[in-house]
Amino acid sequence: MPVTDAHTHDPRIAAALLAAGGSRRLGTPKQLLRADDDVPLLVSLTQALLACDVTSVCIITGHAANDVRALVRHALPTILHNRVRWIHNADWTEGMASSIRAAVAAAGDADGLLLLACDQPAVTTPHLQTLLHRFARTGERVVSSYGETRGIPAVWPRADLATLGALIGDRGAKGLLRGDELAVPLPNGALDLDTPEDVAQWRRASVAQRDH
Repeated sequence: MPVTDAHTHDPRIAAALLAAGGSRRLGTPKQLLRADDDVPLLVSLTQALLACDVTSVCIITGHAANDVRALVRHALPTILHNRVRWIHNADWTEGMASSIRAAVAAAGDADGLLLLACDQPAVTTPHLQTLLHRFARTGERVVSSYGETRGIPAVWPRADLATLGALIGDRGAKGLLRGDELAVPLPNGALDLDTPEDVAQWRRASVAQRDH
């Protein structure tokens, strides 16, 4: 039954940052991107997760794994870096499903799994916290919405983990959504960094925001 009283349920949420892809369309590892001279996006997203009410944070690596680990290790204070669990996805060339399977395996007996991609610059700690708080109240799927899309970041209940763990191929979990899930709007969430044009747009927006 859905949880209706947040005070009677303190769910244990495992968080996973998916950072294993080969960035074929981009032509350079998106895991290492930074807007200009600012903090690398992957580091910002890791910090956002570490600031949330989650029981564990793992980063799923694949392509450029050593560079990704070095980037985070050098950017984060040791006390924060030591809270990150690293999971290497040896099957990363298969696509996103393999990273989701790795995230499910790392979640153990958690009550829910927060999934986040490494190329979503609009994501903030307050947005993630809203997803988590709504999951704590309902115990059901909570997704992000942007434009006509519903997807990650999203919190999946334990009842979904077996299905997530059976995904195959170069696809994520969007195909499992019914369309009636509780959704939290994510402004500018439609921008992900798949192409050089996406990165240029993100960097222009970052400069404009910094100079505002």
